Amino acid sequence: MYTSSDLRKGLKIEIDDQPWAVTEFDFCKPGKGQALYRCKLKNMITGVTMDKTFRANDKIGKPQLEERECMYCYSDGENFVFSDNQTYEEMYIGDSIIGDNQYFLIENSECKILLYNNLPIEVTLPVFIEKEVTDTEPGVRGDTATNVTKSARIDNGYEIQVPLFVNQGDIIKIDTRTGAYSERVSKA
Repeated sequence: MYTSSDLRKGLKIEIDDQPWAVTEFDFCKPGKGQALYRCKLKNMITGVTMDKTFRANDKIGKPQLEERECMYCYSDGENFVFSDNQTYEEMYIGDSIIGDNQYFLIENSECKILLYNNLPIEVTLPVFIEKEVTDTEPGVRGDTATNVTKSARIDNGYEIQVPLFVNQGDIIKIDTRTGAYSERVSKA
């Protein structure tokens, strides 16, 4: 069990048998009376958000979360298949959990899967991945006075904004947390 003094941004708590993550946190001590802990919470399964205020003596549930190191194997069309690095068990995870991270999955890459009551609720990818630019327009010479970007498409159809000097066939590094261009790794 957590107490309200344990609350902070990023903490994962349990309310009504559901895991919630604290996304914003504010401590308020009125002139008289108990201290208040105002939080914005996000349901880790449904994605619903809510505001909740805790008092100084409230007890808060601790969810049964487990994180496993897994390797991404393949997509069977409906699910994404991961293999547990210790037990070699296969885990099938649907689109709703993967979301836009599906564009950044690379076969045989290491991932972390967060489980709640043995059900996957979140997949954490490596921070950076490298992908090849398959389609982009050539940059126009002279447009380099400011940070001008252009649209590019990588091998799985994901569209990303890249600097003008990136060309078709270049390998770029992408930040999986934001889905944004990070740097060019090699030139075609």
